[in-house]
Amino acid sequence: MTQYILKLLISAAIIVAVSEVSKRSTFIGGLVASLPLTSFLAMLWLYHDTKDAGKIAVLSMSIFWLVVPSLAFFIALPALLKTSLNFYASFAAATAIMLGCYGIMLLILKKIGV
Repeated sequence: MTQYILKLLISAAIIVAVSEVSKRSTFIGGLVASLPLTSFLAMLWLYHDTKDAGKIAVLSMSIFWLVVPSLAFFIALPALLKTSLNFYASFAAATAIMLGCYGIMLLILKKIGV
C-alpha cells in the first residue's frame, strides 16, 4: 500500500509542477509537459513491479504508435481557440478530434498487424 501511495504522490507532484511552472513561463511549462514523464514513470513502475523487460518493450512501442494521434489535440486546440469558440467548447472539440484520430490509428494498426 505504501508503494501505491508513493506512486500517486510522485505522479500528482509532476502534474502540479507543470501547472505551477506554466503560470510563470508557458514555454518552460510546455517543455516540461512535453517530456514523456508519464511514460517514464509507467515504465519504471511496470518494471519495478514485474521485472519484465519484454513488457517494457511492448509498452514503449505502443506509446510510440499512440503519440501520433494525440498530436491532433495540440494542433486542433489552438486553431479552435482562435475562432469564436470559448475555451471549454474548443477543448471538447479538440478532444473529440483527438479521439477520432485514436480510432483511426487503432484501425490502421489492426490492419497492419501491430
